[in-house]
Amino acid sequence: MRVMKLGNRPDTFFSSGPVRSVSTDLATDMQILVDGCLFRLHKFPLLSKCMWLQALCVESGDGGGAVELPAFPGGAEAFEACAKFCYGVAVTIGPHNVVAVRCAAARLGMSEAADRGNLAAKLDAFLSSCLLRRWKDALAVLHSTRRYAALCEELGVTSRCVDAVAALAVADPSGDASGAVPAGSSSSSPPWWARDISELGVDLFWRVMVAVKATGTVRGKAIGDALKAYARRWLPIAAKNHHAAERTAGGAANAERATKNHRLLVEKIVSLLPAERNAVSCGFLLKLLKAANILGASPASKAELTRRVASQLEDANVSDLLIPAAPPCAGGALYDVDAVVAILEEFALRQAAASGRPEGSPGRAGRHRRSMSAESGELEGARRSTSMAAVSHGAMVRVGKLVDGFLAVVATKDARTPLDKMIAVAEAVPDYARPEHDDLYRAIDTYLRAHPEMDKSSRKKLCRVLNCRKLSEKASMHAAQNELLPLRVVVQVLFFENARAAGLSSGHGNRVAARFPGDGGDVSALLGTGRPRTTEENGKDGQSPAAAAAAAGSVAADGDWSVEGLRRAASRVATLKMRLEEEDAGDEAFVHRTRAGLARSASSRVTAAAGRSKRMLTRLWPTSRTFT
Repeated sequence: MRVMKLGNRPDTFFSSGPVRSVSTDLATDMQILVDGCLFRLHKFPLLSKCMWLQALCVESGDGGGAVELPAFPGGAEAFEACAKFCYGVAVTIGPHNVVAVRCAAARLGMSEAADRGNLAAKLDAFLSSCLLRRWKDALAVLHSTRRYAALCEELGVTSRCVDAVAALAVADPSGDASGAVPAGSSSSSPPWWARDISELGVDLFWRVMVAVKATGTVRGKAIGDALKAYARRWLPIAAKNHHAAERTAGGAANAERATKNHRLLVEKIVSLLPAERNAVSCGFLLKLLKAANILGASPASKAELTRRVASQLEDANVSDLLIPAAPPCAGGALYDVDAVVAILEEFALRQAAASGRPEGSPGRAGRHRRSMSAESGELEGARRSTSMAAVSHGAMVRVGKLVDGFLAVVATKDARTPLDKMIAVAEAVPDYARPEHDDLYRAIDTYLRAHPEMDKSSRKKLCRVLNCRKLSEKASMHAAQNELLPLRVVVQVLFFENARAAGLSSGHGNRVAARFPGDGGDVSALLGTGRPRTTEENGKDGQSPAAAAAAAGSVAADGDWSVEGLRRAASRVATLKMRLEEEDAGDEAFVHRTRAGLARSASSRVTAAAGRSKRMLTRLWPTSRTFT
């Protein structure tokens, strides 16, 4: 730590209780009251260097009373340092008191206009030539400006300190300005200066980071690490103080004041986020979004966090997406599902933009001969597009698993989540993002068990997002015996399970599944309206559903699993579709019988798969659309 000594006379100042004076042969002729302390001094040495005291003396005349200096910057200690300078007594100036003495000198008017080589000019030179060239000293000076923020801003001290700290951080990327590298630092840790500036208040930290970013020489990853270090330092304290303020006397006012300060903290950090995609982790962004939600940050900050989270959502964890709802209210949901839906919508827009083909690409119009370089450029562009599409698809699959896990946790921990929000989250992910629907089925089953009072139409609405074809054998076995699922969902699950078993024995299962009506096998196709029936089908209205099913399944009973055979069988589907509502009781009995069969071991089901799958075609028809 560097210090500066001003004056060379011995210290003759002494104290007697609240009175301070100077030991000389001459009687004192001026009394100044500063911060409860009375100084008995001489006019000549003070007035020759302090223009403000000159003006006060002129205004007060020769009354001989004490001159009071209210709200004096630095208090009695800073005034005594200025008085000693006027007397030529030795004064020590260092990083700990330079700001206070500089502000006191400014208040007293100790400028070059009063006397050449006055105190203000000497302090400014000491700051520029010494203190602001060393990291620790510059930080200490910057810290001390907070007590005199307004006057330091007016004098330009704060700006000089901010610029000096930023320049020192950028100038030496491996250590401080004196060349000392902090112990334990590594390439994967935050930059060496991050911990030091994390002790600054939010306003000063923000100004330093803006100055560092403005240099353009610091990587975005380093900026992100510094922001994480600052958030790790203050956000837990913010949350603790926020809850403590609510429990104290006058909690409403204290909580409001604390919330305002903490909200500013979050918004400042968000405004400093670097533009690079991987500068900060998705988990850190979601933590900021949680804090912004609780503290009621500005819509602009929330929108910016939503946009950034969506840009790297595939890297998130389920726990990261559990954003607390705000403000908490009795009977309300625990988690902010709307925030998750907004993130997923932004993510889908980004994926669509990333996988879209650019318009106006060159073609072969007019049969113009293209150069080899143009053709190779197009080939390279096609390869790059294919690679981007593969990356995009992989990201969507990871997000699909993330969303299904989120739904399962919300269904387990928060029974107050409305049905429409559960469906909104499930539908925010396209079907191709879910190679299998086991996790989605688990979430639906959990939600149904948490809401046993749910009516039939709501159950159907929830189950429309489920694709029974993508259920594993284990999930299908569970769904086939699930009393909470709508009947038609169970019927469809049973069909696909038997079709899968038939495919294992006959080798034609893939062809059957590929040509099954309602491309994709989802529940919405089963519950949707069918096509108008043909004249031939209308002529068979007299048939019972069982007879229609038997006629439709005659081809399957004869072992004809070809496309043509399935088309002939499908022509009877419309009749059974229209009468399915009238025979729910019969279907229920069939479902119970089939459930008992599915409870057997896998080996016995595979052995009897071929015969059972043929019989199943006479009763199970999920839609009335013709085969193509």
